[in-house]
Amino acid sequence: MFKDLKSLRSQQCSESISELFEDDPNRADMFSVRFETLLFDYSKTQITAAVRDGLIELCNRQNVAGRREAMFEGGKVNETEQRAVLHTALRDPGGPELIVDGEDIRVPLRATLGRMERLARHVRSGKLAGPGGPFTDVVNIGIGGSDLGPVMAALALAPYHDGPRCHFVSNVDGAHIHDILQRIDPKTTLVIVASKTFTTVETMTNAATARRWVESGGGDPARQFLALSTSEEETADFGIPREHVFGFEDWVGGRYSVWGPIGLSLMLAVGPDHFRAFLAGGKSMDNHFRAAPWEQNMPVMLALTGVWHNQVCGYPTRAVLPYDQRLRRLPAYLQQLEMESNGKSVAMDGSPLPHPSGPVVWGEPGTNGQHAFYQLLHQGTSVVPAEFLVAAKGHEPELEQHHRLLVVNCLAQSEALMRGRSLDEACALMRAAGFAGTELERQARHRVFPGNRPSTTLIYPQLTPYVLGQIIALYEHRVFVEGVILGINSFDQWGVELGKELANSLLPLLAGVNGDAGKDGSTRALLDFVRKFKA
Repeated sequence: MFKDLKSLRSQQCSESISELFEDDPNRADMFSVRFETLLFDYSKTQITAAVRDGLIELCNRQNVAGRREAMFEGGKVNETEQRAVLHTALRDPGGPELIVDGEDIRVPLRATLGRMERLARHVRSGKLAGPGGPFTDVVNIGIGGSDLGPVMAALALAPYHDGPRCHFVSNVDGAHIHDILQRIDPKTTLVIVASKTFTTVETMTNAATARRWVESGGGDPARQFLALSTSEEETADFGIPREHVFGFEDWVGGRYSVWGPIGLSLMLAVGPDHFRAFLAGGKSMDNHFRAAPWEQNMPVMLALTGVWHNQVCGYPTRAVLPYDQRLRRLPAYLQQLEMESNGKSVAMDGSPLPHPSGPVVWGEPGTNGQHAFYQLLHQGTSVVPAEFLVAAKGHEPELEQHHRLLVVNCLAQSEALMRGRSLDEACALMRAAGFAGTELERQARHRVFPGNRPSTTLIYPQLTPYVLGQIIALYEHRVFVEGVILGINSFDQWGVELGKELANSLLPLLAGVNGDAGKDGSTRALLDFVRKFKA
């Protein structure tokens, strides 16, 4: 599939990125996409007009347009589980009729969103309160998509928080829930348990601990627990009244679920109006994705840039570098969104993939990352495409100098990755510093930067609820387009199941209930070590 593009790369990419700018003064305009107030610049890559044409041809050959419309219209594009994929409907509850399995799903979506908003207003006003008074804190207990989405969004929208403080528990390591519960009041804390089946081991273990904490602290679990789940039986057995249960359908995947009930903690923090703005931002990106031609389509060009770097150029990782402290959990969120979606080894028909699937996604916010791993980005032997995100304006006008420094650091890093520093330039610097002879060259070689390292930049005016919705939807659609081009199902995640099954089988072995027969020598030795020290 990528043979022609690889051939094109070898033919046309002898020029460096800097030389491409010298050849075309308008390159930044020609290789960027604008949508509303967002600007996506991919000009600091080796994508040329011919390369872009070849990448766009992949969209046509793989029927991205047809698959896109099937997804939006409720087709069962999750073919291994025979499910529709309609997280997009969550951010457009007032849209036209949308029939799935004989039902207009907009009706229950509107009803659920209305229930969420009523509850949020009651909690935020104090009408719904705990035994100790109005709720001061909310603890969201979930894992994977039931945690990464809401915690990322809640941190991102901190300037808009005017409700109870939000805390998030995901890890089954008891240290996580212990360290959160010890600093809040069990009589003024609302606990949200997020699990579609209400059987997720990590989540339910933490939920049981939270319930004991509430009970022993004089709280009332029947008033203080909410469930985000489709299982009425399991939630009732746990003691959560039906009016405190918010369900969602199987056509909403966990990592795509922050737009619905899984986002209830975010709504409690920022209020229903800001949550609606968040949904509106996602909807605006949906409309753009469906209508814009490929070359001016931001999700498509973001996806094609990723395909170029990973499948064509062979760069195995991708660094996500938000120069926005409040987006510090975005790299972790995108790790799940991208690696759980496209980390596959078989095509839709079950045949082995003939090409690499998704890259390893990682990153940290700038400027912290500059003092950690940017050394490898600039001078390491591996090329790592960098994806920068930055706001033109911060939320703290009294700290404008901070934001200026943040922005110029972001822009300087992308320029430095592209430009580099030649040996001649490094020698001139060392000569000016007083070095001479062989020592001059030795010192200079340590200061050479190869440059020609690709990066993209997504710049936006300010991180508002609307803009955050646009950014998340942008990346969701990027993952979809990449998955269609690769010929895989981006909406199942069978790879997470085997470890869960084996963990369940190991529990009785750890307790010494059964023998270790059938386990490998390493696992037996590790179990033995833990049993001895627990004893």
